[in-house]
Amino acid sequence: MKFIFDYFSRFVYVQISPDRLMVRNVMTGETISEVPEMAIGGEPKAALAFGSQARLAAARPGVTLVNPFAHPRTLVSDFTVAELLLRYFVRRVVGHRLLTPSPVIVMHPLGDPEGGFTQIEFRAIRELGLGAGASQVVLWRGDNLTDEQIRSKKFDGNGEVIN
Repeated sequence: MKFIFDYFSRFVYVQISPDRLMVRNVMTGETISEVPEMAIGGEPKAALAFGSQARLAAARPGVTLVNPFAHPRTLVSDFTVAELLLRYFVRRVVGHRLLTPSPVIVMHPLGDPEGGFTQIEFRAIRELGLGAGASQVVLWRGDNLTDEQIRSKKFDGNGEVIN
């Protein structure tokens, strides 16, 4: 049965940085690369726009622009917003139908914070992937991965899988 599961698996590659959120459907090549921002406003507070559209929405009164990955000490500064943002972009590249299998998401935090990423940050990043709908989350720290490396599950580049 594992062969059948692997045949229907969807793989999504996510690179996270304060400046850019890249989400790619490895099977189709569809890619979204946007500024990781969300516009929040209204009563009750709700997500109004994501990515580049968020800046336009934030020009209206009562709307706040939030980048959940822009903080001087940590990669994830607002977990709730980060989860909503990631879920939105993953659904855009994978689709959201009733019988769509949950993807395997490879999360790749970018940057090199002073002292390195903490275990808490890695756990938060893993939780973001699960909250975005992943059936499994793989954390990768190192060079960018190719689609073939992800499909074959052979992360043999310069880096490491974080458990």
